Amino acid sequence: MKKEIVFNADSKLVEMIHSWHNWLVNEKRYSLHTIDAYMRDLSFFINFFEHPTPDFLHHMDIRDFRRYISHRASKEIEKSSLSREISAIKNFFNWIAKKYALKNRDITLLSMPKQNKNLPKALEVDDTFEMLDQILYFTKSDWQGLRDRAVLTLLYGSGLRISEALSLNVSDIKNLQNTLMIKGKGKKERVVPLLPVSVNAIKQYLQAAPFSLSDTDPLFLGARGDRLSPRIIQRQMQKVRTYMGLSDCVTPHALRHSFATHLLAQGCDLRAIQELLGHESLSTTERYTNVSLETLKKEYQKAYTQNDH
Repeated sequence: MKKEIVFNADSKLVEMIHSWHNWLVNEKRYSLHTIDAYMRDLSFFINFFEHPTPDFLHHMDIRDFRRYISHRASKEIEKSSLSREISAIKNFFNWIAKKYALKNRDITLLSMPKQNKNLPKALEVDDTFEMLDQILYFTKSDWQGLRDRAVLTLLYGSGLRISEALSLNVSDIKNLQNTLMIKGKGKKERVVPLLPVSVNAIKQYLQAAPFSLSDTDPLFLGARGDRLSPRIIQRQMQKVRTYMGLSDCVTPHALRHSFATHLLAQGCDLRAIQELLGHESLSTTERYTNVSLETLKKEYQKAYTQNDH
């Protein structure tokens, strides 16, 4: 269970933070996951100082910000996590500047840590299909194995995020066609392909599930009948990748990367892939061109070695 988010600050500042939270929810319409992360990030920052007030934030200089960043960096957290923390802090400072005219000039001097340019990790095609088969055998009951295969099939066959797959309700797939309407980040809708193999996997799971489901119920359920947690799927994939001897980078998100990479390798247009993934920026999708080139190099090297013998 996550720890309660607490802000050890002046009551006026706490009031501002709560108002910012409401703005993130009602105006920006960020996902609950993103809002929770932002609030935790801000709490780390606020609680680092001695019961700060709005006036304290107004007069902070760059040395105060850097002292905090150095403290967080000493915890050896990932650069991507530190960047998100800084983003949350900047977001809050920008908002209080507009909302309360509480402007801090030095916040603009705070820069993001340089990121390591890690390419998305895609599975080989054969490994992907073997994982979809093997996932059946790592649960306590058959219906849970069918459930897990249905989830992974959606991640790979439709390029879904794990949160998108697990947020589906029965009503979303009641009239299964060849497409599926998905609500992604920021509640933005997009249409994704729904392959026959995905339809069959979902039907097999529903037929085996020991629950009577109505249209408003979650599609994917845990053992107790509540909405399936992403952690369950992550744990199941960990078991399978260990069994198959695959890298630790083989996660649910790797199936989404594999969806895009394998489409690109088959000649699919990059902008079409952008639409399917729900990326706002084409530059995000362009990362897959590098992945695809690496895949092609491997295939070329494999063919060259076989012909050489």
